[in-house]
Formats: sequence, structure tokens, C-alpha cells
Amino acid sequence: MTMDAAVYPDEFEVLRPQRIRPVRALRAFRKLIRDKEDTAQVFEIMRALTGRSGAKGYGRLLKTVEGGRQAFLRDELALKLDDPDWLGRFGPGTVGGEYRAFREARGFTADGLAETAREVAPEIDAQHPIVWYSRRLRDVHDIWHVLTGYGTDALGEACVVSFSYAQTHNLGFGFIGWGAAREIQREKRSIPARRAVFQAWRNGRRAQWLPGLDYEALFAEPLETARARLGIRPATVYAAVPPADRAALKLRA
Repeated sequence: MTMDAAVYPDEFEVLRPQRIRPVRALRAFRKLIRDKEDTAQVFEIMRALTGRSGAKGYGRLLKTVEGGRQAFLRDELALKLDDPDWLGRFGPGTVGGEYRAFREARGFTADGLAETAREVAPEIDAQHPIVWYSRRLRDVHDIWHVLTGYGTDALGEACVVSFSYAQTHNLGFGFIGWGAAREIQREKRSIPARRAVFQAWRNGRRAQWLPGLDYEALFAEPLETARARLGIRPATVYAAVPPADRAALKLRA
């Protein structure tokens, strides 16, 4: 052992990828389908199934010019998203304006989501680039709702996480999306849940890679312009389900 390793042992610890824990994910999913508002279970599932996807995603971020710039700046999106003055800069019809309306209608805050994540993973605030990238994916979740057109009903959440799986290759997203679709189909067979989440996954594959975007610049764009530029296709299967049917879903085992 060198002198440095003896004096600063933490500096020489190796960051190892999280082990995949399918049983833990299944237990959390069963709790989630009994209560889709139990957001902590989402983070339990993600923690159990993230594996190497975070490190791979951060590596991909560094391979693009804009992604590398975002990694260098290492802005905390949650701080901006909860700043009313910052959000107030974006007019109606822009991505930022639509995001503001989206969260105000539901009473969402970025910090509220972050607090739930901390209950499950206290290390989420660690000053490490890969952990910062994980926070970034957490904080863009509601922005991706706006970009993709999926609501916060059970089917909409299943679809947006399936889109996210295609973008991030995080097994947690895929597990939640396909599992939720199965439960929705069991609850109401007339709802094409599997087709909706499959279309969401396919749309995620076809779209540009969203984790590396400059979200401040994106927020100033008209929403429809941004969707066209990023190749985000319409969620036609989801949109064809009557809103009343989507709202009535209980997603309970």
C-alpha cells in the first residue's frame, strides 16, 4: 500500500456497478401496482435494476459536444425547475411554458421528487459525475412527459417509462413499463396497453438522444418545433384511449 492510499483510503475505492436484484424489484413493483402514487417504489425498482446503465449513459454523454458541455457545467436541473423566476421566462406554447403548466396543474415540484428519491437512495446527492447523471435523468422525467405527450395516468406513466427505457437502456424503466401494461390489460382488456407501451419504446428508439440536451435552450423552443427537431413521434395509440378510461384505471392487483 502506498502512503497516499494509507492516508486517503477513500480516494482509492473503486466505484462498482450496482448488482441487478430482480426479486427486490418484483417486491417493489407489487407495492406500486397496489398504489401507483407510491413513488418511492419506482426508485426502489430503479435502484434494483440500474446495473451499468448509469455509467454507460454518462460515457455516451461525454461523446457528444453538447453532452460533454453539460457534463462540464454539471448544472443541477432541479434547482432551475423549482425557480419560479427562471420558469417564468418561457412563454405559452414553448417547452418551458408547457412544462410550467404541466407541473402547476398537478402540484409537482422537482424537489418533491428528489426528496422521495433520497428516502430510497441517500447517496443520490453524492458529488460524483455518474450520480449527477442519475439526478439528471430523475429531473427530466416530467419534461419528457411534456415532450412525448403522455399524461400522468397509469397508462401514461407506463408509456413514458417505456420511452425512457429506449433512451437510457435502464432495465428499471423497461420492467415498470411492461409490467404496468400487463396489469392494465388485466384490469381493462379493451385498453391497448401493450401496444401503447410498445409504440412508446419504439418512439424512444427513433428519437434523438435526450439526456444530453441543453434544456435551457430547449425550454425556449415552441413545443411542436422541438418535437419535430428531436424526432419525437405522436403517441397515437395512447391518445386514442378515451381520457375517461385512462383516468378510471386503478392499477391494483
